[in-house]
Amino acid sequence: MAYGFLIHGDEDHVGVAVRDLAAGETVTGVTQKSRREVTVTVRQAIPLGHKVALAARAPGDPVLKYNEVIGVATAPIQVGDHVHVHNLASRRWGRKEQQAL
Repeated sequence: MAYGFLIHGDEDHVGVAVRDLAAGETVTGVTQKSRREVTVTVRQAIPLGHKVALAARAPGDPVLKYNEVIGVATAPIQVGDHVHVHNLASRRWGRKEQQAL
């Protein structure tokens, strides 16, 4: 099976697109360790290398990738959403730095 996204950790809230994903497309991904498959319907176009939401998150909720918190949701996130700087404040960058991009 050709997967559309890869999930780094079994507890992750996001997967990483391994190809461009189209809005409305139903796509399956797999976790690296356990090989568990997850299927979602993509809500917005998601470019290669960007994150797709596997779990709903409310503003202020932590977002996990690599089984670790990578940031905090800044807007509601639904399963299948594109997760990026418009709805995630990264732990690497403060909010001020993100707005300067």
